Amino acid sequence: MKSNWLIATFLILCFSTYGQSSFQKSSVIIMDKIEVDAPFEMPDILIPNFRNLPKYNILDFGAEPNDKEKNSRAIEEAINRATAKGGTVIIPPGEWLTKKIHLKSNVNLHLSQGATLLFSEDPQDYLPAVFSSWEGLECYNYSPLIYAFGLKNVAISGKGTIKAQLDIWKKWFPRPKPHMESIKNLYNWAQDEIPVEKRIMVNDTANLRPQFIQFNRCENVLIEDIKIRNSPFWTVHLYLSKDIVVRNIDIYAHGHNNDGIDPEMSQNVLIENCVFDQGDDAIAIKSGRNPEGWRLQTPSKNIVIRNCTMKDGHQLLAIGSELSGGIENILVDNCVAGSGAKLMHLLFIKTNERMGGYVKNIYFKNIIAQDVQDGILGIDTDVLYQWRTLVSTRIKKTTLIENIFLENIQAKKGKFVTKINGNPELPAQNVVLKNVYLENSTQERIQNKHVSNFIYN
Repeated sequence: MKSNWLIATFLILCFSTYGQSSFQKSSVIIMDKIEVDAPFEMPDILIPNFRNLPKYNILDFGAEPNDKEKNSRAIEEAINRATAKGGTVIIPPGEWLTKKIHLKSNVNLHLSQGATLLFSEDPQDYLPAVFSSWEGLECYNYSPLIYAFGLKNVAISGKGTIKAQLDIWKKWFPRPKPHMESIKNLYNWAQDEIPVEKRIMVNDTANLRPQFIQFNRCENVLIEDIKIRNSPFWTVHLYLSKDIVVRNIDIYAHGHNNDGIDPEMSQNVLIENCVFDQGDDAIAIKSGRNPEGWRLQTPSKNIVIRNCTMKDGHQLLAIGSELSGGIENILVDNCVAGSGAKLMHLLFIKTNERMGGYVKNIYFKNIIAQDVQDGILGIDTDVLYQWRTLVSTRIKKTTLIENIFLENIQAKKGKFVTKINGNPELPAQNVVLKNVYLENSTQERIQNKHVSNFIYN
């Protein structure tokens, strides 16, 4: 990676919470240009650098430890000051209880070393509902704990910690019948093209947990150095956004559906030097569920993941199952899964007969792992989870899966090297494994059906 400074003067167009724009004063923003090597054409990524911009300490806006109301107001006021010309909001050392945080353009939320933002567990603190997405379907739901919508030049940085309290959220982990009926309604609303603003999911029974961090329709995003502890749902959701760098962050989240990072319909993304200790997948790349992905027509594309460590979780990389908008040009390089990781697969591609979309040009190389519960590579075209019985199949759309390359992979023990359950109508194509080793397999090493041009070592 090479970095150099580009100094550009922008007439900042700042978006409000719901995407309405207003002009602001001119400000000099220093942008870092990140050049990323990849086996596909990878655009340079531009991210903001706030080092020469003003700093706004929340203490100067009335913050007091353990005072949720004062801290929330202080953070909001500091963000409002910083966005005008660009600047950094400083969270000083100490523990600061807060409600939701809504970022604005040209703002860096910086957590000093020794600082902890402790987020309220009261769902009422995450209302009113905001334009969000839940498992690939757009809706109005509880605000993510940190939320950014329609922004440019925005960052979360520093050596401090953001932490979710789970006593209430974990009561929402189960999926009782009223919850299932609510997500069934959401699915049908999307199928019937009901406008998103009418898909209100904050009733007494839906219990759709919010993401910890969501960047929604944003550009030029940096998440750097922070520690994240616990999450109600997905931890970092990069949704319909582009030009993103996530580096040197440390995530521990072992609740239900606690993926580490979920890029969904996002492009030009670099994830590097991160540590994942998850209750679900370390990284899960998605692109919308069924009609939503078809409507938005935005693939997840040009994503590089490198030099990361997985301490625990289901998959090092999952692709899908929400992939109706398509997923292409993905590189995972030089990552390690530690001895304590309860991995199912290193790479798992999952879809079903309703999903459509495509998966192509996936490069997975230089990976070292210990034991995996299942295998190194899994591809399954019949993964429906609760949707199999919850809603009927209205439209069948098969998923094109092609150009999957694994190279220089080592794992000690697992059931198989590959298990590919392709679609008989559209088999997986061009799956190539080179120098892929599983020292001890407990089942047949290659378990494939409906795949063409499969090459192993």
